[in-house]
Amino acid sequence: MIEFPSYQKPDVIIAIDPDVTKSGVCTLQPKTRDLKFDALDFPNVLELIRTTKDLTEPGKLVVVVEAGWMNKSNWHLLQYDSKAQAARKGYDVGRNHETGHKIVEVCKALGIRVVEHIPLVKRWRGKDGKITHEELAYFTGITKRTNQDERDAILLAWNFAALPIRVKVRH
Repeated sequence: MIEFPSYQKPDVIIAIDPDVTKSGVCTLQPKTRDLKFDALDFPNVLELIRTTKDLTEPGKLVVVVEAGWMNKSNWHLLQYDSKAQAARKGYDVGRNHETGHKIVEVCKALGIRVVEHIPLVKRWRGKDGKITHEELAYFTGITKRTNQDERDAILLAWNFAALPIRVKVRH
């Protein structure tokens, strides 16, 4: 998490889990914990960023982009993947990273504070350690259904805002 001086704390955080087809996007107002989320294509992500910038006091918006390219490695391969499957996965990951890079580039061009954030550690109960809807709903209070990209964006925004993340412990 990045610490901002109190005079620079964002009123609005847009967190994005970039994807070529539909990026997970969350808009969070940390003071009220009001959050909105969706899965949007690239043009609609940019429109949301522009619209939010226009509606937010200058300097009070920050866009946080999950930057998978900051990982030292990005292995999504399975031991039985063929060379073609491995190449396809690498190609897809690269395209998603490029989407993230373009979002960062647009934010900088618009004068919006943007943070490239390393992906959060996966320590949840879902497949591959991903957070489940139930876990996320427990500390955010969301009731609307979510997909994995939306959950990743919500968790990124919540974590970036340093809001409490409580989990129910099973015995």
